Amino acid sequence: MLADIVDYLTCPVCREGLRLSSGALRCGQGHAFDVARQGYVSLLTGSQPPGTADSPAMVAARADFLAAGHYAPLADALAAAVHDHAPPAPAVHEHAPLPADARGHAGAGGRRGPVVVDAGAGTGYYGAAVLDALPEATGIAFDISKHAVKRAARAHPRMGAFVADVWKPLPIGDAVADVVIDVFAPRNGPEFARILRPGGRLVVVTPSKEHLSPLVEELGLLSVDEAKEHRVAESLRGFAEVDTRAVRFEMALARADVAKVVEMGPSAWHKEPDPLHHQIQKFPEWTSAVASFRLSIFEAPAESRPSS
Repeated sequence: MLADIVDYLTCPVCREGLRLSSGALRCGQGHAFDVARQGYVSLLTGSQPPGTADSPAMVAARADFLAAGHYAPLADALAAAVHDHAPPAPAVHEHAPLPADARGHAGAGGRRGPVVVDAGAGTGYYGAAVLDALPEATGIAFDISKHAVKRAARAHPRMGAFVADVWKPLPIGDAVADVVIDVFAPRNGPEFARILRPGGRLVVVTPSKEHLSPLVEELGLLSVDEAKEHRVAESLRGFAEVDTRAVRFEMALARADVAKVVEMGPSAWHKEPDPLHHQIQKFPEWTSAVASFRLSIFEAPAESRPSS
C-alpha cells in the first residue's frame, strides 16, 4: 500500500519528501501526483511516454506464465538468498527518512522491519515472494510500465508501487533500503548505491547462456550474449560481490506456455506474432525447456551516495 511507503519517497521534481493527501502524493513545493484507482501512482516526469515500457499484452503474458508456477523455483531461490543475506534491521533512529509513526514496522527494542526495493518490478511477482520470506519487511516496487505497476500494486499487502524510470534519479530517499532486488531489469548502480543504506544488499538475477534452450534456437529468439556478466559488473562499480548462485531447472511447457514465455520477454519486440504462433503450433503438445539464471548478491558501498 502507498500509505506504507510514502515516507520513503521523494518528489521527482524537487526531491522534497511526499505525503499522501486527498488522493494524491504531494510535496511542500506544491507538486502533486494523483493516485490511480488501482492504488499506484506515476512519479514519471515530462510528457514523453517511455518507449521501453512493457505493453499490456506483454504484461498479461508474463502474469499468466508466472501464475502457472513455471518460474516458482527462481522465486524461491531469490527469496532464500535475500533471507540469507539481508542485513540486520537498523534501529529506527538510524533510518532516514524516519516515518512519522514508524508505520507499525518498529518492533521490540526500537527496530524496524527491513525495506526491500524491487527495481523494474514488473507485476511484483518476485517482490511478493521476498516479502513472504521476510514477514516484517515493507516492499517498494517500481517499473516504467504502468500496466505492470497496476498489478504490482496488488501483488502483496505490504508492497506499495509506483511508475518510475530506473535510468533517472529515483524518487526514493537516501539510504532507506536494506535490500534492492533487480530481476531481469536494467541496473542503475549509482542510484542503487544511493538508496541502499551502508552494508545493504543488492540481489541481481540475470539469465544465463543456456536459458530457454532449445526454444532460443528453434524459434530464433534473442540470446544472452557472452559479455553479460562483464556488463553487470561494470554497471555496479563500488559494489562488492559476496555470493553467486546458479539456478537451473527444467520446465514442461504446453504450446500456450511457449507462446507466453516469448510474448513476455524482449523477443516480443522483434518477432512477428503470426509467424511465431505458426511455428509454435508445429511443436509437440509438451516441450521441455531449460530455465537457467545467475543470482548475484552484492554488498552496498560502506557509505551511501547522497542525492545532489
